[in-house]
Amino acid sequence: MATEEPTYTVLTKTKSFELRHYDAQLVAQTWVMGDQDAASRAGFKILADYIFGNNTAPTGGSRKISMTAPVTMQPNNKKSDGDSQKIAMTAPVSMQQADGKWRVQFTMPSQYTLQTLPKPNNPNIEIKKVPAQTYGVIKFSGLAGSKKVAEKTDELQTWMQSRNLKVTGVPELARYNPPWTLPFMRRNEVMIAYLD
Repeated sequence: MATEEPTYTVLTKTKSFELRHYDAQLVAQTWVMGDQDAASRAGFKILADYIFGNNTAPTGGSRKISMTAPVTMQPNNKKSDGDSQKIAMTAPVSMQQADGKWRVQFTMPSQYTLQTLPKPNNPNIEIKKVPAQTYGVIKFSGLAGSKKVAEKTDELQTWMQSRNLKVTGVPELARYNPPWTLPFMRRNEVMIAYLD
């Protein structure tokens, strides 16, 4: 059975890059500490516990929620100028020494609304409605280690700057496959929101 992904429209496509418009979506998110790998594992575990039934359904009891793809990660970056955004993703160690928090996010299946989605029992999980948004995206396979993510982030930022796009968000890492997927078969993306 195919894993549901957020709905989007491709606005522009080249060999390596895409501009996409995503529809509004519901997400479950949590903030975790650590380097990229440790934060990814910790955040995934917290959110997986929620979708596997550690929740309270509107009708009572708990409910399992289908897994969707991708799982996204974003460093906590309160600054908004372009240079600080680049530093946040390309040098996560220095960013993390100051703050150390990452947002890990699961997109909720499209069948749910804020009213019908089970409520998390864990207070560290927040349910949020994300408005429609446009993103610059670069896809890559293999392992999404911090060095490779930094290289792909730099490539995407350079491409977006060449198109004079006004960046409005910090880079996000999107992973689409379970951890047992062979590296050459993995689909990863770096996504950066911009003003359409």
